[in-house]
Amino acid sequence: MTIRLIPRREPLKSMMVWTPLMALGLTLCAGLLVFSWLGKSPWSAYHAFFIEPLSTPNGVSEWLLKASPLCLIALGLSIGYRANVWNIGAEGQMYIGGVFATGVAITCQSFDDVWVLPLLVIAAALGGALWGGITALCRAHFNANEILVSLMLTYVANLVVKYLVYGPWRDPMANNFPITISFADSALFSTLAELGWDYWEGTRLNTSIFITLVVIPLTWLYLQRSFSGFQHTILGEAPQAARYAGFSERRIIWTSLLLGGALAGVAGASDIAGPIGQLNDRWTPGYGFTAIIVASLGRFNAGGIVLASLLMALLYMGGEAVQVSLQLPKALSDVFMGLLLVFLLSCDVLVKYTWASPRAGLSEVKT
Repeated sequence: MTIRLIPRREPLKSMMVWTPLMALGLTLCAGLLVFSWLGKSPWSAYHAFFIEPLSTPNGVSEWLLKASPLCLIALGLSIGYRANVWNIGAEGQMYIGGVFATGVAITCQSFDDVWVLPLLVIAAALGGALWGGITALCRAHFNANEILVSLMLTYVANLVVKYLVYGPWRDPMANNFPITISFADSALFSTLAELGWDYWEGTRLNTSIFITLVVIPLTWLYLQRSFSGFQHTILGEAPQAARYAGFSERRIIWTSLLLGGALAGVAGASDIAGPIGQLNDRWTPGYGFTAIIVASLGRFNAGGIVLASLLMALLYMGGEAVQVSLQLPKALSDVFMGLLLVFLLSCDVLVKYTWASPRAGLSEVKT
């Protein structure tokens, strides 16, 4: 049976809420088929995938450690996506943020002062914003496609990291391994256990999570309560009206990419100066790309992004859990992420279109 898509008179707002839930439900149903095809009990697999990772304080700690940078990057991306500025290069901006943070840590290795860590975070934000600014320059002044520019710059950023850890920043005491020196304690985020939180004893959860907790309400206020955030929304939903009202498209492009790059850079610093403690050539967390799914699933809304980042972090951990307990490939987490994105894009058709059978008259079509 064939169907016909009919454009709605205007996007259906309620469907913006329902389609992520529909996509999640379809992903879980598809997962039943995947696990059955692999010869595993779907219920045992889902228990290992979603319950076991959160059964211990250490599991909860790792969950929050993964969710925090995902949320931070997705919040930055949502600012641009609201205005149809499609920054796909958050991964590269995160790399450069990590590079700038490492530069501060190496320079201040001999200092044991409280200002080293704040300086490191500020440098990471500036590095990410600088890398995002290259895309903003190309888009705003040369009309280049920001998707291609930001994506290609990701590979350049990765090469910058490799050049530094194989060259001038390589630790001379590391037996030629491509790593930098370990950061001093003053350049590392303290773990919550070190602050006296007994529940987190023996875990890696650190104070970088508080940066994310501060950015969440600030992003919400910016997008929902500020005039600049209103301009982003209008430019995304009604570009002609935004131009007629005199909103500066160039300024919005610059703001979107600078803020997105800055938050991605801070996420890079939280990873480098947190669980890792040094820069190395294997640092490819993939958070910048996964955050694109997080921002889309969260509907570019701060509250939705928080929930989506927790879900995606759980998918990361679920892949590791089924690898250990069921001897299944860790890549299953990537399969679930891909299914979720495909179903989300498919369900999003219902936001702007309704459907009818080919024989239905216009009076029978619900719009």
